Formats: sequence, structure tokens, C-alpha cells
Amino acid sequence: MKVAILDYGAGNLHSLAKALSRAGTNVAIETDAERALASDALILPGVGAFSLAAQSLAPYIVPIREALSTGFPCLGICLGMQLLFDISEEGEGEGIGIFSGRVRRLEGRRVPQIGWNDLEETQGELFEASDLRTAYFANSFVCEPSDLTSIRAWATHEGDRFVASVETQNVVGVQFHPEKSSTLGIAFIDAFLRRLKR
Repeated sequence: MKVAILDYGAGNLHSLAKALSRAGTNVAIETDAERALASDALILPGVGAFSLAAQSLAPYIVPIREALSTGFPCLGICLGMQLLFDISEEGEGEGIGIFSGRVRRLEGRRVPQIGWNDLEETQGELFEASDLRTAYFANSFVCEPSDLTSIRAWATHEGDRFVASVETQNVVGVQFHPEKSSTLGIAFIDAFLRRLKR
């Protein structure tokens, strides 16, 4: 099985590739979305600014949206999750729009949120298979989906309760970094990859 990490200028590509490889997967880092969509699954990595990433993705928005809308598997991590939405307060640019909704700034005295945080009301097979209940976050923005049935987990930062994970069809978004969330985070990634093999 081949998984493609789409390189649109975000950071943390190599630690993510290492985490995916540990799960026994053939990983490629691709700058071309068409080549990435020729793999078995797409990973949208995290760490970076929405507007710059959206600008980089702009020529490929339509084919990516069409692929994900028809069941192509995708895992969006942190910024990658935010790019699955329509728009962001962080800056200009169009998201992929698989999830209807917007991205807003995280409220709180200490922003960005950096470090471990509890996951609340987790549901779905990926959380059940991994038993992931605490995860590593590094974010200043959070997603607000219009469809609340897509929500798979919540978290709270200084009283601001926000969506920590969403899912629809074969597309999963997580605001946290599973690749930095110890063995249970790797188990979450592994559960996502195992599901692709069915």
C-alpha cells in the first residue's frame, strides 16, 4: 500500500513520514497533487499557515475535492484538517470544502496551544481501536463544522471547547498530531491504515 503526504509548504513532513513507515506503509512525499492522488491514500500534514497552504493547493483544489468526495481516503492533520473546510479566519484562500464550515481563532490567554490535551467524547472505530484519549496539539486555530454529525472528538483549551476530530466517508480530520502522540497516536494512524486494506 502506498500513502502520499502532500507537500504544500507545511512543516513536520519527515516525522510524519517516519510514523507512517513504522506502520509498514510505503510513504512518498509529493509536491504534485495528481501524483499524490495516484496513491492509495492522501495525507494532508500540519504546521503552517492556512493562506499559504491554500494558495499552494489552489491549482489542485477541484481534483482533490472530487477525489475525496467520491471516497478517496484522506487523513488531514492539524492544518491539514483545517484545509478540509471552506474558509479560515487566519487568512485568505479557499479550502477543499469536504466539510462545510469555517476555521476560527482559538480563544484563550495562551495561544497557540502547545502540548498535551485530553480528548473528550471520542467516538468511532479509529479511537476505539487505538484507545487514544490524550493527544499532542500545536494550534492557534480550530474548526467549526456545520454538520455536527461529522464530529468524532472534542477538546477544551482554557475554557474554549473545540472540535478535535471529524470524519465523513473515508476522510478523517484531526486537530492534534497523532504522529507526536506517543504509541497510542501511532496506533491511531495504524488503525486508519488498516481500514484502507479492507
